[in-house]
Amino acid sequence: MIKTLAAHIKQYKTASILTPLFMIVEVILEMMIPLLMASIIDDGVEKGDMHHIYMVGICMVLLAALGLLTGVLGGKFGARASAGFAKNLREAMFNNIQTFSFSNIDKFSTPSLVTRLTTDVTNIQNAFQMLLRMFTRAPSSLICAMVMAFSINARLASIYLVAVIALGICLFFIMFRATRYFKQAFPKYDDLNESIQENVSGIRVVKAYVREDYETEKLKKSSGNIYKIFIKAEKILTFNAPLMQITVYSCILLISWIGARMIVVDDLTTGQLMSLLTYCMNILMSLMMLSMVFVMVTMSQASAERICEVLNEKSDLHNPEDPCYEVKDGSIEFRHVNFSYHKTSEKPVLQDINLSIRAGETIGIIGGTGSAKTSLINMLSRLYDVDSGQVLVGGRDVREYDMDTLRNQVAVVLQKNVLFSGTILENLRWGDKDASFEECRRACRLACADEFIERMPQGYDTYIEQGGSNVSGGQKQRLCIARALLKKPRILILDDSTSAVDTATDSKIRTALREEIPNTTKLIIAQRISSVQHADRIIVMEDGRVNDFDTHEELLKNNEIYREVYESQMRGSGDFDEKGGEQ
Repeated sequence: MIKTLAAHIKQYKTASILTPLFMIVEVILEMMIPLLMASIIDDGVEKGDMHHIYMVGICMVLLAALGLLTGVLGGKFGARASAGFAKNLREAMFNNIQTFSFSNIDKFSTPSLVTRLTTDVTNIQNAFQMLLRMFTRAPSSLICAMVMAFSINARLASIYLVAVIALGICLFFIMFRATRYFKQAFPKYDDLNESIQENVSGIRVVKAYVREDYETEKLKKSSGNIYKIFIKAEKILTFNAPLMQITVYSCILLISWIGARMIVVDDLTTGQLMSLLTYCMNILMSLMMLSMVFVMVTMSQASAERICEVLNEKSDLHNPEDPCYEVKDGSIEFRHVNFSYHKTSEKPVLQDINLSIRAGETIGIIGGTGSAKTSLINMLSRLYDVDSGQVLVGGRDVREYDMDTLRNQVAVVLQKNVLFSGTILENLRWGDKDASFEECRRACRLACADEFIERMPQGYDTYIEQGGSNVSGGQKQRLCIARALLKKPRILILDDSTSAVDTATDSKIRTALREEIPNTTKLIIAQRISSVQHADRIIVMEDGRVNDFDTHEELLKNNEIYREVYESQMRGSGDFDEKGGEQ
């Protein structure tokens, strides 16, 4: 874990080394000041030597100034190193997430990934800064102060040693108890983020069903769980302060009492006593800082493990050693394909699929909910790999292609259409970043999107809100179709992507696609038979299998499922989830 995280310090190694060096120099300078203070009292004040007082005073000012400078530099480089480390971690995690296949993404929930990129990285950033600064400063301060104290008077300094050992044992038990709760707290942030994300993304549904109170209670519950865990941990940590105060004041009383008696018999000077009292505070405060560092590091341990899980996750889809960079045509072939989302599933999602589709054909895919229509087309762009069998595009197994090349030639308009914040033109150019304005207009004309775009005051420069919230469902679908067309793909897949447009517009889109891009293989998934009846052939899916594959006319004659649904839809009711004969 440490090796994985340390690999991302990268260009901030220099700052990470300079920070502890400056902190050590600052501590050494600070530790010299009490000795000079003792000299002022013993050799200056008591002897009335003003010259000595001035000279030592100037030295103290210079040491304090140098200590301030090194402290500032330590803080500057520490902030740069920790912030840079956090930046590198976020970039590395985000870049690795981009390489994930769908099966990799399925292992992590979206709220969990957001928590890991934000809260968990912030915890690591804070812990790293504390390690560079406090973890260097506290031990070095403790050791220097202890050495100085023993050099002044070993008998009195032994009081510190006993106090440090006793306080250290107590702080260890406090940390051990507290960190157990902190480890439980951070995974709870996933639940909190999930509650917030669901509420924000589904705010229209929440308001439509007047469920604000219910959502508020859900958030209170998630937030309350974190609150309860932190309260338990903080209650334990509250013992830190009284323990420190008891130890500090006990040491001061003992040193003052024993030291005063030693001064009387000339075994100790007044200046030395003052120095020992100063070192007392340094030693015990160093121990307090160390305890907080250990608590912070232990708190961040759970975050570090969660971050490493994302960094170490590798995509289960890889390019072959010698990939093919050209898709010859849009022909498709399935050879005895079986597929499951989970390897332990008893029943495959796709079972023994055998299909052959010629380049340029328009193929309809129809079937009930859960019949694996979307799973079938996911195989073409290699979003998942088959368990057995082969999927061929352009006469070659999809596993032989460079994945970027394959996915650029297989354009998919998914069921859930996604637009990004930006202008319409910027969204369209996701299909081809170098597309000219005229190419964008042509794609919009084919998708029948030009009709509403040109009615907008700003036309193609109209700003799209996040998720496309300021356009209708049908408009969003047409923009997504236009975006896919700009890729100039060999294969175009429309996954129920005209469900929100009216029948007339649906017909226009199908006609335009058939006439304008005849060489592109078109796969249209739909629930309405009217959307696919003009296709060259139609695949009827049922329970993960191909029930039939033929023309509309032949299916009406020979396929009972297709015929029943067609007749029920012609009467204005029924679909593949509710067979016509059962109404």
